[in-house]
Amino acid sequence: MPAQADGLVRTIAAVKPSVVGVGTFLKTRSPAVMFTGTGFAVGDGLSIVTNAHVVPNQLDGAKMEQLGVVVGSGQEFSFRPAQLVALDREHDLAHLRLEGGPALPALALGDSRTAAEGQTLAFTGFPLGMVLGLNHVTHRAMLSAITPIVMPSMSSRRIDARAIAQLRRAPFSIFQLDGTAYSGNSGSPVYDPETGKVLAVINMVFVKGLKETAITNPSGITYAVPVQYVQELLQQK
Repeated sequence: MPAQADGLVRTIAAVKPSVVGVGTFLKTRSPAVMFTGTGFAVGDGLSIVTNAHVVPNQLDGAKMEQLGVVVGSGQEFSFRPAQLVALDREHDLAHLRLEGGPALPALALGDSRTAAEGQTLAFTGFPLGMVLGLNHVTHRAMLSAITPIVMPSMSSRRIDARAIAQLRRAPFSIFQLDGTAYSGNSGSPVYDPETGKVLAVINMVFVKGLKETAITNPSGITYAVPVQYVQELLQQK
């Protein structure tokens, strides 16, 4: 087995316990756990990073619906409640905090500013959600481009209120990967195959916003938010 492939085998085994499902729990619902996306543990193992769009806008307080994460694998999994600590809607990131219990193995954050086009990366998450149980899936991907997320419309017919609002915001760079991700991958960590250090977070909303029909007609293009914005998010209280 090539050394690089052997390194990825070890890295995947180390990364998987840190990657969790994100969703809500409602005892009277069937199924009780509703999956919304992927997240991963950082810091002291009680902080979870995911996409902002993965977090529900509101919970059913009357029925005691809870936000939290799903840990485990296959059909052996459990739900752990969490609180929303900080939200960064511009970069579509969220910081959740587990409510007590044992800490999860935390992933180390790398320096996304040193990432280079052509670099080999990997990402782990739950592309199919919990349809077949909680099964971690890993994809290898190359960093194809580092491009601004806000781009001017090529035609006046494509300018609408949403496009204008995007153009008014300062553009930021985003990673374009040549691997195919799906909706359940939202919030998945993108990491160095050798070190396991996280360099970005998969984002499926940007894919849909740029007209990439990721589910019905996968293009093989995936976008990810550089981890420098995660580091800024974790500084918020």
